[in-house]
Amino acid sequence: MTPMTFRTPAFLICVAATLSAAPAAAQQTVSEVLSFLLTNRSVPTGDFVQDARAAAATRDTISTFLLLELSELPVSSSASAFTYRLDRNLGTVVRSSDSFGPFLVERSVTSGPRHGSLALSYQTASFDSIDGRSLKDGTLVATASRLRGNAQPFDVESLTLDMRSTTVTLLGTFGVTDRLDISAALPFVAISMNGRRIDTYRGTQLVQATASASASGPGDFLIRGKYNLARSVGSGLAIGAEARLPTGNEQNLLGSGEASIMPRVIASLEHESIGIHGDVGYSMGGLSDELVYRGAMTVRGTSRLTLVGEVAGRRLSSAGRLTETTELHRGLAGVDTIRLTSVPGATKRVVGVIGFKWNVAETLLLTASIARPLTNSGLNAGWIPTFALDYSFEP
Repeated sequence: MTPMTFRTPAFLICVAATLSAAPAAAQQTVSEVLSFLLTNRSVPTGDFVQDARAAAATRDTISTFLLLELSELPVSSSASAFTYRLDRNLGTVVRSSDSFGPFLVERSVTSGPRHGSLALSYQTASFDSIDGRSLKDGTLVATASRLRGNAQPFDVESLTLDMRSTTVTLLGTFGVTDRLDISAALPFVAISMNGRRIDTYRGTQLVQATASASASGPGDFLIRGKYNLARSVGSGLAIGAEARLPTGNEQNLLGSGEASIMPRVIASLEHESIGIHGDVGYSMGGLSDELVYRGAMTVRGTSRLTLVGEVAGRRLSSAGRLTETTELHRGLAGVDTIRLTSVPGATKRVVGVIGFKWNVAETLLLTASIARPLTNSGLNAGWIPTFALDYSFEP
């Protein structure tokens, strides 16, 4: 079979679909717009059922990756920057650590009896890759047709996605006793997505579909508890647990739609101006069961400044990963169909964070940090800045 045998119908289908394609309605949810971009195809594959399955799997994986990013980075450590303990020899409450602590990593010390803090953080992210594939340069292949034996396809549909998020999180922590802390956090999330699907037939490009969506509102509510088992000034061991409640809008990807709970173990070792902190936990429920492990080093620069470096890792048991599948075309001999889809599997994510905490005035703290993914899996932004104000108080 020569190329001319199937060139004309493929080209005409592409032109007709392009002329009839219209942007998705503004009232549609972010999830619906993502589905629109993934399913509005013109490459004739001869298997509508398999097309739909691949598109749905891809949409669900991209949505999961976005929700996992929103669930991890906006919320800082629940430990107050100013921590206190009861000195029984002196009979009074004293500072338990001269350090202001890490960002995401928990530390074993608690806020202190009847001491609390309120924090407000701001974070923005522009996602540019997913599972090592670029989202913005038009190379993310959604569907393609290729002559068997040829390296390059003759008909390719590719996606371009501009996905951005802004998160403002309100976090409160209160020391119930000398050893017990409780905290709660509520993120307010704004998401925007602009997408375009382009069909390239033998070097000729035609816009197949365009769509955009935006949404904003509260994300999933988080509540935490931590109990200090053993301590020596700023060092010690603690246990804790956190629960996420599905308060965010699932269809607009503001929340997971499922509750989860994660017990964890926390350890700290502080010596003079340097501190080492780590925690490990296992989350059950939510989008995927996951192992969370994190470590941090804090350096006390001055009495008002703490420098922080962190590494945070996650192993998600069922988040899945994107892949391309190749199958024989159902109706055209000598032609292969390539589809972007998702397969089950574990996903490993590691993020590095650096920054500082600066005591601006009395018990008011300014925090600035920047995070960068250290692995290609999942949804990634190049750099993710976060700024926060933390105010500690005693009622």
